Amino acid sequence: MSDVLVLIEQTKGEVKKVSLELLAMAAKVGSPVAVVLGPGADSTSGLLGEHGAKKVYVDSNEIYVNQIVVPTVTALTSVINELKPVAVLVPSSADSKEVAGRLALTCNSGVITDASDISADLSVTQNIFGGATIVTSKVTTGTPIITVRPNSIAPVTGGATAEVIALAVTHESGSTSVTNRVAVAKSGRPDLSEAAIVVSGGRGVASEDGFKNLIEPLADLLGAAVGASRAATDAGWYPHQFQVGQTGKTVSPQLYLASGISGAIQHRAGMQTSKTVVVVNKDPEAPIFDLADFGVVGDLNEVLPDLTARIKARK
Repeated sequence: MSDVLVLIEQTKGEVKKVSLELLAMAAKVGSPVAVVLGPGADSTSGLLGEHGAKKVYVDSNEIYVNQIVVPTVTALTSVINELKPVAVLVPSSADSKEVAGRLALTCNSGVITDASDISADLSVTQNIFGGATIVTSKVTTGTPIITVRPNSIAPVTGGATAEVIALAVTHESGSTSVTNRVAVAKSGRPDLSEAAIVVSGGRGVASEDGFKNLIEPLADLLGAAVGASRAATDAGWYPHQFQVGQTGKTVSPQLYLASGISGAIQHRAGMQTSKTVVVVNKDPEAPIFDLADFGVVGDLNEVLPDLTARIKARK
């Protein structure tokens, strides 16, 4: 079976969920081979083997911490030249998308971004034009480099012990590096990009207090992440890092609950691959209802507290 290379995103040995999803995606088209880079990489092989990786290439070099993109491209290029994989899968995160572009240029290969599915013949399903159209694409030059959206497939367990291979790469001194980091306060909620449930608020929430008193309690009760439309973040009601949309984060949860969001095309582009969409909006003509699996026409100030109370009563 042909090898499929998977770039694993991890921090100090903590593997991101999307990387485990990519191993499941790789197994659909070949034999998953993981590449793990940076401090903590050498502690991930057991988990990756359990999730289907047949081989794990490991390099714990500190260089990947402050020079994120170029050293990663160098390492991946080295493995590609050795294994000649049929494809390379990377997460659709900001850093990994840049890696994908540079890697495609280095290897003279085609690149496809934001895939939601991959077929055995390496045909790729994408949502384009703000999510208005679903297309099937295929790389025709070189080794396909494909970035995959989070929550496109469920991780699969039941694998065996992976073969661990130390990756020895010579890195040149980079011209750019990270010089400072500012830690973002964590709420204890799931990461927005990887959450199985997202509760989002828009202009209809009307204030910062609306998010605090209506959106967050419901999200916490469901074990969900909180999202927001651009209108809400631009108004200062919720931090920009939680914006869902074309200029924010792309999410594909099992359940997306949109409250007070009209459904502009920019917002829909970031959430319309959600498996189930529930909408609460007082305007029955709101475009967001076009995507809804379930919709409530009503005032969110009445609907959300009632929903929260009903869920709480069932727990």
